[in-house]
Amino acid sequence: MPCDMSKYPSNWKSEIRPAILQRARHCCEKCGVGNYAVVTWIESSKEWFRACGNIHIDAFGLGDCTYAEARFLADHWNEMNDDMKWIVIVLTIAHLSHDINNNDYSNLAALCQRCHNNHDKEFRKQNAKATIEKKKGLQSLF
Repeated sequence: MPCDMSKYPSNWKSEIRPAILQRARHCCEKCGVGNYAVVTWIESSKEWFRACGNIHIDAFGLGDCTYAEARFLADHWNEMNDDMKWIVIVLTIAHLSHDINNNDYSNLAALCQRCHNNHDKEFRKQNAKATIEKKKGLQSLF
């Protein structure tokens, strides 16, 4: 889900996000996958499988490439292989307390999409439940 950047401070992209990524060494602070790594999810082992095989492809698996290079490789492998879905990891910055106004670095973590979604899962369920209950309450007034 794309984020509404108008809710974030003006220095989010120029200072805050880069500082958190640098602190995390450009890896997910939960599972360790690298930013711009080309990976596929292995459900049986519950982990990312990184692209590997030679020195050049190993760089893609570690995230040592640009987003454009990683996207090119993932698209190429997806055209050649129906068995695995290759994706490019783009790290996000999570608000650990779910309060987007608390931008203290101790409340922020670099997370891959999977870890960020898992972190937010219960919070989203609670918000959805509260929204449904609120709508039911409003409907009963009419």
